[in-house]
Amino acid sequence: MAGNSFGKLFNLTTYGESHGPALGGVIDGCPAGIELDLEAIQNELDRRKPGQSAIVTQRKEPDTVKFHSGIFEGVTTGTSIGFVIENTNQKSHDYSHIKDSYRPSHADYTYDKKYGVRDYRGGGRSSARETACRVVAGAIAKQMLKGIEFTAYVSGVGAMKLDKPYNELDLTKVESNIVRCPDQDMATKMEGYIKEVRGKGDTVGGIVSCVIKNVPAGLGEPVFDKLHAELGKAMLSINAVKGFEYGSGFEGSTMYGSDHNDKFNNDGSTKTNFSGGIQGGISNGMDIYFSVAFKPVATLIQKYETIDKEGNTVEMQGKGRHDPCVVPRAVPIVEAMAALVIADFFLVNKMYH
Repeated sequence: MAGNSFGKLFNLTTYGESHGPALGGVIDGCPAGIELDLEAIQNELDRRKPGQSAIVTQRKEPDTVKFHSGIFEGVTTGTSIGFVIENTNQKSHDYSHIKDSYRPSHADYTYDKKYGVRDYRGGGRSSARETACRVVAGAIAKQMLKGIEFTAYVSGVGAMKLDKPYNELDLTKVESNIVRCPDQDMATKMEGYIKEVRGKGDTVGGIVSCVIKNVPAGLGEPVFDKLHAELGKAMLSINAVKGFEYGSGFEGSTMYGSDHNDKFNNDGSTKTNFSGGIQGGISNGMDIYFSVAFKPVATLIQKYETIDKEGNTVEMQGKGRHDPCVVPRAVPIVEAMAALVIADFFLVNKMYH
């Protein structure tokens, strides 16, 4: 199975399944001499872990990370950083009913067709549980990139959208509610809606927006390794992601060039930022901002028709513990993947200077 590694110089390789003994990873390319706050890394995992509120899956996992190499007395040594997160609350029997059937819009069918075998316990390798490893690596990348700020937040749930631009929001309020929406009125509405959807045994999608501040100008490698292209790849590699846009995004296609062009100030900054902090695939020093669309979770806790391995129509009802809406827990994952991209380009840039 290829495709388990991300990044060129700051490289993460992950392993593990949803209901296996553990998840883990190896980070290669992290420079020596970085003082790590291990408590801050665990805090990032706690933001992602299941069972943290009433609107997420109630699987109880401590998600405690243990480091096995690459760190000595709290400082990176420059060697590979190995880590593990043990699974402690598997309930594999919750998935025995799908052993020979495929959940619609899940990876069950495609994994079976590609490999001829599949781990049906919680989706195995296709489970979003794998993203815990990304959060560990992203937390280390954040600490390497001192001064650069990564802030993601929920800007949409279902048809509900937070229309305010990020610079009109108090982003310090992201963690003030369980939805992780910095607008409390909208967060209350979103929370009520997610609970309503869960009560029907259904799921709903949403949008996570992210802002990266204090990125130096000059990150990005045209032609094929543009900064926004790598950010897009990073976000689209996250489970359930269906779309990515940065800067003015799709809305920019409706504007005149005379309105969309970001006019310069004398110091090289721009009066507007429709470019989203990236021009020609290279950061220009302005804030980088983007949004990521997540589909509704495929597993439904209600009866529906599907097919089994023989192509017979069967009735199924989801069991187990699932998120009615993934976006509140996706916030730290989006930040982590953004940090991995910036860390990689930061190291590439250092090679040239």
